[in-house]
Amino acid sequence: MCGIVGYIGEKNAVPILLEGLSKLEYRGYDSAGISFLDESTGSGQLKVIKREGRLSVLESAIPEGTSARLGIGHTRWATHGVPSFVNAHPHFDCTHEIVLVHNGIIENYRELKEKLLAGGHVFTSETDTEVIAHLIEEYYEEDIEFAVKAALNEVKGAYAIAALSLRERDRIIAARMGSPLIIGLGEGENFLASDIPAVLKYTRRIIFLDEREVAVITKDEVHISTFRNTRVEREPVTITWDETMAAKDGYEHFMLKEILEQPRALQQTISQYVCPDGKFSFEHMDLGEDTARELNRVFIIACGTSLHAGMVGKYWIEQFCGIPVEVDYASEFRYRSPLISERDLAVVISQSGETADTLAALRLSAERTKHTLGIVNVLGSTITREARHTIYTHAGPEIGVASTKAFTTQLAALLILSLHLGKLRGSIGRHELTLHQKQLSDLPQLLETALSMQERIEETAKSLAGYSDFLFLGRNMNFPIALEGALKLKEISYLHAEAYPAGEMKHGPIALIDERMPTIAVATGSHVQEKMFSNIQEIKARRGLVAGIINTGDSKAREIMDFCLEVPETQEYLMPLLNIIPMQLLAYYIARDRGCDIDKPRNLAKSVTVE
Repeated sequence: MCGIVGYIGEKNAVPILLEGLSKLEYRGYDSAGISFLDESTGSGQLKVIKREGRLSVLESAIPEGTSARLGIGHTRWATHGVPSFVNAHPHFDCTHEIVLVHNGIIENYRELKEKLLAGGHVFTSETDTEVIAHLIEEYYEEDIEFAVKAALNEVKGAYAIAALSLRERDRIIAARMGSPLIIGLGEGENFLASDIPAVLKYTRRIIFLDEREVAVITKDEVHISTFRNTRVEREPVTITWDETMAAKDGYEHFMLKEILEQPRALQQTISQYVCPDGKFSFEHMDLGEDTARELNRVFIIACGTSLHAGMVGKYWIEQFCGIPVEVDYASEFRYRSPLISERDLAVVISQSGETADTLAALRLSAERTKHTLGIVNVLGSTITREARHTIYTHAGPEIGVASTKAFTTQLAALLILSLHLGKLRGSIGRHELTLHQKQLSDLPQLLETALSMQERIEETAKSLAGYSDFLFLGRNMNFPIALEGALKLKEISYLHAEAYPAGEMKHGPIALIDERMPTIAVATGSHVQEKMFSNIQEIKARRGLVAGIINTGDSKAREIMDFCLEVPETQEYLMPLLNIIPMQLLAYYIARDRGCDIDKPRNLAKSVTVE
């Protein structure tokens, strides 16, 4: 949530800041602003321009010819204080010599604000952010870096900040605790951002700030130290994404582009770990045979879409490895007393690698077991640095808020992990493993076939877009796919949708069934397909409308469906990777027909870095 950008160098900072903010729009925001040392009037003033609403409103408020060599920018997603001009970032201190942008939540801001008010400080907003600006002012004499560290030592919560000082015109100060910040390295210029896409046009050499670190960024150097003044030396990481991968390439929405990129993303993920000779190769994971054989349980911990991937992973790990698996919402896991031991494996899943609740769950798990594994898309993110092992999903940048290709590559990573653990534990034989790997390698082409049904799904969406309530049903490993389908519809179309295991329908949800509530049923070939058909017949008997996800050529399934969304047939355990495709496309086309803002749905952020 929220976005931070910064620039220092010889170019005009203003268009670079605006462009960077536009690349972070997918994170969700309600207002935006920039601050810069103004060179266009010769005054060298520290100026702030901010507006409620979209970036276009901010851009129209910036006078033509405005120029600067140093600046910071922000897109705000409201936490403390309503979306408004006064609550938009950046925020000044009392003297207007310090300006600050901030992502996160300051938990003790009330206490700090009362102390500052008693000391004569005057506040102009309702935000927790402004407290930090005034706190820095309290400590500021000659050294802005010292003042930032002193101020942040009083702050409790999660944050990433960037600050400028009118008295120290050659630097940006950045710090983080809980919320992500990256530094992009250039030649005679450097960049700051809360996510990689904001700087990809200019550099792929990235430094990731770690927890409780402060960076002093000049145009030629970056100095990093801890809040306790210990110097940090960190080599930059070279990002393999390029700017084209993070662009729309002519598609109407990033979400559609990313849905259609799934065969390529899946192929990249599979080929990274499954070798032509049938062996597995993991650069960042070294779970050995002894460890695998001694595992008692696996805990899978995640949020949202990543949790649904983990729920499918549970079926695979139990099937191929014979290990019991628990799947937890990260936000719940961290506040109970999980019985995790040193012989358990904790698997945390996060597209960004920065999800606050998931990161907290990882840290709790690491106190009790050394066997921690992150399944993450972003190279160098916090989870990858703190987990003992990492499997990267190689989905490339995902810009649309509603996750699509990250989900399918998370599924691929979980399936590969399941097969690898099964091999290590001896629960999968060599011949069986070779067969699974061959079937896995065929999946990208099957996804292409599923995507070729796009026009038929678009037609179905037109017929369903007028309804306001939906029921999603699935059984066995397709129940999580029903959950994910319902979530996609809710996220981008703002329609009410619920998902249930189909066998639970008679335990309450069947009371909702009538001609005004369509059901989306996952009814592809499986050992529970006949039971699924029985559930569908119960819906039809109550005049319910059913859109079924079925295998191509399944005439029996066709007979009982009002609409058919077809996918090619494959082995049962692989069907979730195909069945999600019509779910994603159906949600996309319903949202488009309803005129919704698909890439930036209301109230949502791409990366949830606060509780």
